[in-house]
Amino acid sequence: MIEPLWYMDVPRRQLEPVLTAALELLGPGATRQGNHLRFCSDGLDLRLSGWSLQQSVYLKAWLWQGSPAEAHALLASLQAELEQRFPYALAPLAPLEPGADVFEALSGAYPHTVAAFRQLPQGQADLERLWWWEARWRGQAGRTAEPPAVVSKISGPMPQAPSGETPWDVVVLGGALGMVQAAALAQAGQKVVVVERLEAGKMHREWNISRSELEVLVNTGLFSADEVETLILREYRDGFHKFFDGNNPADCCAPVLHTPTVLNIAIDSQALLLACQAKLEAAGGAVIDCTDFVHASVHDDGVVLELKGRSDGQRRQLHCQLVLDAMGTASSVAWQLHGGQPFDSVCPTVGMVLEGIPPEIWDPNLGDVLFGHGDVSRQRQLIWELFPGKGDELTFYLFHYHRITEADPGSLLELYEDFFQILGEYKPIAGLSLRWKKPTFGYIPGYFHTRSGSRRVGFERILAIGDAASLQSPLIFTGFGTLVRNLPRLTTLIDQALRLEQLDGASLNQVRASQANVTVTWLFSRGMMVPPGRRIAPQAINAMLNVFFGVLATGDPAKADAFMKDRAGWLAFTSMALVAAWRTPKMLLWILDLAGPVDLARWLVSYLEFSLLSLRSLLLAGWLPPLELALRPQLEARWPALALGLNALAFDITDGIGRPRWQNLAPLPKQGR
Repeated sequence: MIEPLWYMDVPRRQLEPVLTAALELLGPGATRQGNHLRFCSDGLDLRLSGWSLQQSVYLKAWLWQGSPAEAHALLASLQAELEQRFPYALAPLAPLEPGADVFEALSGAYPHTVAAFRQLPQGQADLERLWWWEARWRGQAGRTAEPPAVVSKISGPMPQAPSGETPWDVVVLGGALGMVQAAALAQAGQKVVVVERLEAGKMHREWNISRSELEVLVNTGLFSADEVETLILREYRDGFHKFFDGNNPADCCAPVLHTPTVLNIAIDSQALLLACQAKLEAAGGAVIDCTDFVHASVHDDGVVLELKGRSDGQRRQLHCQLVLDAMGTASSVAWQLHGGQPFDSVCPTVGMVLEGIPPEIWDPNLGDVLFGHGDVSRQRQLIWELFPGKGDELTFYLFHYHRITEADPGSLLELYEDFFQILGEYKPIAGLSLRWKKPTFGYIPGYFHTRSGSRRVGFERILAIGDAASLQSPLIFTGFGTLVRNLPRLTTLIDQALRLEQLDGASLNQVRASQANVTVTWLFSRGMMVPPGRRIAPQAINAMLNVFFGVLATGDPAKADAFMKDRAGWLAFTSMALVAAWRTPKMLLWILDLAGPVDLARWLVSYLEFSLLSLRSLLLAGWLPPLELALRPQLEARWPALALGLNALAFDITDGIGRPRWQNLAPLPKQGR
């Protein structure tokens, strides 16, 4: 058998022009039959085959006779010439003036996206929102300019609130994940207000979670078990993970990984947010929607926030003790407080809720958790997700992991254009009368931190949560999963920090949803990103993914389930990594090539910290958390800073390594200030 010598993708879905160009560039000695080329000259016999998939043209070459060195030189020259003739660059984003038609503005660059959004019930508003996110992200990501100052520190006391206005304990900026956290804090006794730039309860993402995570909402006392059941749209019976391996070496293929209880519950996100809003308001809180955050002045004893109404432009102020930044990747607060670089990677995610796909095409009791139907396309490893929803609704997602550069910070519009053109390659939907219900999109941020505490989330009287904090898993869970999983941890520590007036930056930086076992998985997402400015073999990432997921698929199902839920401990993680390296030693070279020696060295620091924290947990977790709980009243009365630090440590050695402490906690007490 003659092994493939060379394999590449050309970033245009134009098979005929590419093959014609390749025939011309190879020159005399080249012939063509259909989608196959042959080059014979001076003892060199090369065979090339071409095909089109995922908006790319792929070429594979075999050496039948002659010198491998000469063949490689010829093919490298051919690749360079083809890339020059068929270049790819991120298209500039068309401006959208007030009152302009967004369909007309984007139809030239993104015709398939515009056509699909025209079919949506609120398509114009949805596309305008998508344009806003794209413009906001492109205007910030990868830039070196100083971000606008939206937070200022002013020495001295906070000005008096206007007559009749009582200062709030907490102002939560962002009404998606922030609404859930706000409701939990309000039920714990804090006076909380949520500020949301859109209409409250509206979401541009769907949420999936497992039942074990969902139990957190009951355990904290936020919802009853019956209330939680009303939020569930669908619970499917099995979920699949499979990456394309048609071009992989034989030792880099893998069976399907089944995880029946991973992300197997579809949540009615709007119903959840509205229910949280009702609970917030019933506990004395409030929601201010359709309002933009403008500026925060941090004083010695509080914060004054300036807001602006989106419809009338009216300005107003809020006074509070603590600000929670839950504005996600669009957070101007996060961009300023992290010096304009709060994230170094991103996962652009687009999708659509569809109706009309019959069960013979897709069983609504099954989900695709992670699925790839092709190799690297335009230097992106595209991955699908599919989750059943209410009735015959199916939610499709398409995403990829991306290193942020100024030239290409990552684009939702570009990805949507691919989504609508390659959806039929993923599932056979041609000829079906589909109903487009709702778009789902967002930028999921990533930030590599060598230690679980090195990512700063707390500043004086300001705390970042959710995507603004960028502490979530890069593999499965987005902000919703990590927030729910860490809801008792964050609520307990925020409530304690407020009651004890421990609101300085160092104290608040202990209030975090970080996990050391998640930090070490960051290398996997790095290995799924094509390094900027480089071209790699299209099958390289799929080969690496199949090696590791093959270990999960052929091992203990409980370990696979724990890994996909970010609960894998040190022994399980280390054993899986060692088995993967033992089975396919060259995977280490692939990771080194994709991640680079610097990132690999930084990851080794993360792994060392994970090992030390796991050892610390082994020594302390059995007795320190119950001791902290017993001593908490006395410590809070005499040494408030020590009380907060010890409570944060108790969570670090449990939740911080994937062993949630909430399972042993009673519902949160309503103490307040």
